Amino acid sequence: MASFLTPTERYAAGGLLGLALHQAQIHQTHPLGSTSAQEEPDRHSTGSSTDSVSEDPQLWVNNNSGLLRPVFRILNIESNAWSGLEETAGSSPAKHHIGAFLRLLSEENDDTSPDMKDLELALSKAVDAMAESMETATSIQSKVERHREYENDRRQKFGTGTEPKDDVVPELLKGNEGTMCKIVRTVQADSDRSSLEETRMLSQQKKVTVLYELLSACLAGSAEDNKQQTKRAKGYDARHRLALRLLSTWFNIKWISMEAIETMVAISAMALSKEKTKDEERILPESSWRKWKRGGIIGAAAVTGGALMAITGGLAAPAIAAGLGALAPTLGTIIPVIGATGFAAAASAAGTVAGSIAVAASFGAAGAGLTGTKMAKRTGGIDEFEFKGVGENHGQGRLAVEILISGFVFEVDDFVKPWEGHYGNQESYALQWESENLIAVSTAIQDWLTSRVAMQLMKQGAMMTVLSTLLVALAWPATLLVAADFIDSKWAIALDRSDKAGRLLAEVLLKGLQGQRPVTLIGFSLGARVIFKCLQVLAETEHSASLVERVVLLGAPISFKDENWESARKMVAGRFVNAYSTNDWMLGLAFRASLLTKGLAGIQPIEVPGIENVNVTELIEGHSSYLWATQQILEQLELDEYYPVTGTLIKS
Repeated sequence: MASFLTPTERYAAGGLLGLALHQAQIHQTHPLGSTSAQEEPDRHSTGSSTDSVSEDPQLWVNNNSGLLRPVFRILNIESNAWSGLEETAGSSPAKHHIGAFLRLLSEENDDTSPDMKDLELALSKAVDAMAESMETATSIQSKVERHREYENDRRQKFGTGTEPKDDVVPELLKGNEGTMCKIVRTVQADSDRSSLEETRMLSQQKKVTVLYELLSACLAGSAEDNKQQTKRAKGYDARHRLALRLLSTWFNIKWISMEAIETMVAISAMALSKEKTKDEERILPESSWRKWKRGGIIGAAAVTGGALMAITGGLAAPAIAAGLGALAPTLGTIIPVIGATGFAAAASAAGTVAGSIAVAASFGAAGAGLTGTKMAKRTGGIDEFEFKGVGENHGQGRLAVEILISGFVFEVDDFVKPWEGHYGNQESYALQWESENLIAVSTAIQDWLTSRVAMQLMKQGAMMTVLSTLLVALAWPATLLVAADFIDSKWAIALDRSDKAGRLLAEVLLKGLQGQRPVTLIGFSLGARVIFKCLQVLAETEHSASLVERVVLLGAPISFKDENWESARKMVAGRFVNAYSTNDWMLGLAFRASLLTKGLAGIQPIEVPGIENVNVTELIEGHSSYLWATQQILEQLELDEYYPVTGTLIKS
């Protein structure tokens, strides 16, 4: 099929995707800014001892992973070049090759017609307009005001009343963090700096075109019916999205522009899918539908949108053109910057994209897969498990999903309200789970912490030595021992339910109820434990590495030594953040000495390669602070940036 790019440019685009994939895999365990990352480990850092990419099944650029060759096929790259591109991506430092591929993209070529350049310009303008509309779609100020009201209410009801002073920071809690410092974003690696000059040679239109075609090829490639591909499921692979995120940074393209490209692809396919839905429902074999319902343990999953699309067939590439063409009048009105004529031109441009796009079929961009999903009956020891929509991005063609999980709650509203001030361009859901048990244990702990005895201990400074006492396994103060005995039974139930909820969350993701789109998982307290347990289950299951793009754990009640953090890390393509507070003695009270002697993620750094440890002590005055402080923590983490952060988050 026709393409915006010449054969040479498609070759270069495929090569850059391969380099970005391999760099992203390296950064999974050797984050940028670390000593090991500066040395830029080769492919052997992934665990392989072979000499060839073709013999190394653990590499993302290996054919076994199914991430590159389907894309090469859709881009119409000559098959005799595939193995060379794979070897280049997987065997040498990226900085040796990025510049060369960028120069190929920047070369003037006689094959590029004026009409094609006009279409490139139209596409670029459409992306700019879409990005602008996404930036201004929501009133951030109103969200901030609502969250401030919620914060004031929760502070008054559940704050400690006295902010603990971090006079004593036990040596065992310091880990290797060294001197406290403000938040620092890791600088770009040498491989990125060396390519800046070549990047400047590329026009904005060319950069947008390359990203557009690569995304289209990634989606189309995943929809191919290739029975030999056994290493990943169909859909928008989290590793592809991470590579495109890195490639955007190399191009110096704002991430929201990439999100705009995703949305344009999705809404185009959605527009055409509406015309086909009735026919598809009619021809869908009854046995397939019954099998799908029987196979899902979630009883009340929505029948429309993403859930239905996950079962039905794909869409051809002309869907992009047809969708944009049909939407041109509407989009032209909504986004007057480009107008209906501009979108019509973009529709013509989109029609030239190589390959077929299965957005509506496999990715559930219309939503509904999680909306309305809840337990119809008790399943796996869990009485309550329901997703609540957060924000305004539902049914808006977002190709990424965010699941937000509270784990220390006093009212049902606490499952949703802590996240309402969090804004982004993904489709967001809050998980409401086991509210009766969580409210019971949270209330029991908070009641004791605000009791006269606890407040007196706090004023005396005794509480700040609790963590140190626990870690060296000394005797507890009698008053704390009584409190722990009172809390133990409720806490044990909550731990058990959080582990089961994690297994159920993994089932949801494996069933594709999120629409086969990359997922970001964020949770605090026991909600963080749900996420960790979900990752552990995914690690035991084939085809799971494609699902999760980013993870943030805040105040996580998870021990070090009894858990396989390395396997959980492998299930997250991109950033994996552990936010901890050294003065969160509530976790110490709940977990007791037997577990604290093994280390606890919520109060200290995790010494596992690839995990960002971020100290949030300055923002957390007590465990309940996560209810209102999570939004500020997420803002400072800047999750949409590819590069990690280090140090201590401070009040702003």
